[in-house]
Amino acid sequence: MPGDLPGGTAVAAPRAAREEGTELRRTLADFGELTKPGITFFILITAAVGFSVAPKAGFSPWTFLFALAGIGTVTAGGAALNNWMERDVDRLMRRTAGRPLPAGRITGTAAVAFGAGLVGAGLLGLWVLVRPLTALLGVVSLVSYVFVYTPLKRRTSLCTVVGGIPGALPVLGGWTAAGAALSPAAWSLFAIVFLWQIPHFLSLAWVYRDDYRRGGLCVLSAEDPNGGRTGRQSLAFSLALVPVSLVPALLGLSGEIYLVCALLAGAAYAGLAGAFLAARSRGRAQRLFLASLIYLPAVYLVMVLDRLPPPVI
Repeated sequence: MPGDLPGGTAVAAPRAAREEGTELRRTLADFGELTKPGITFFILITAAVGFSVAPKAGFSPWTFLFALAGIGTVTAGGAALNNWMERDVDRLMRRTAGRPLPAGRITGTAAVAFGAGLVGAGLLGLWVLVRPLTALLGVVSLVSYVFVYTPLKRRTSLCTVVGGIPGALPVLGGWTAAGAALSPAAWSLFAIVFLWQIPHFLSLAWVYRDDYRRGGLCVLSAEDPNGGRTGRQSLAFSLALVPVSLVPALLGLSGEIYLVCALLAGAAYAGLAGAFLAARSRGRAQRLFLASLIYLPAVYLVMVLDRLPPPVI
């Protein structure tokens, strides 16, 4: 045996250490996957925009960082709890069967402890280091996502609309973290995210409609054999988004550059939703979904940049 040869133990020790290191990295990656990093990233974008465009007496980099850390931590914890609550459904769907919980790489107890710990730390940080109002919005977002939206996915296709609420609340969290009151301008930012989410989710749900049926989830695409209702709702919400996206400029949050860009981006988004309605194909649904991933960061980036003072020559 190699371990019985001279130096065998010395060779085996580094190998064991490497294996332990690899296992640790895999475990950390699995816990990271529980936080749904893609969704958390988009949430942080909206929170950062809310903070950046909100009226404030003075900019505090520390408050900005604490707000993003707290909102991101609460979001990540809520995602972990959502993974735990849907582990039985995830096991039935091909797209999600390999996730850490249904695959058995992480126990339910560990996932709950992890998620609850993140939520507790995030809410405490927002309450102490940012603002109690921002922490309260975090509680509302968490409860509506984990304890309202998640169970509704098994009961009614209205879950998509309900799920738009916790998805849009973080922009208000960023806004209040800057010290601003919840004004009509703040709610216009909320409305943009809310309306944007519906075509975003419906297009993805259409692509994976067979998977959702296998999981027994009551999303609209699973109940809509020819996709007509899915297409009509995608188009309706994307059309509603066009005028709503112009409201921040009318309320002074941004200028003419944003107004033009938002109008063009909204028209393109609605155009792709219309194309999907005209011919409900996987390819058109995927194009609408990809457009949704571009739309929100692009529109919000222009909004922030359009508020910057002109350069001094």
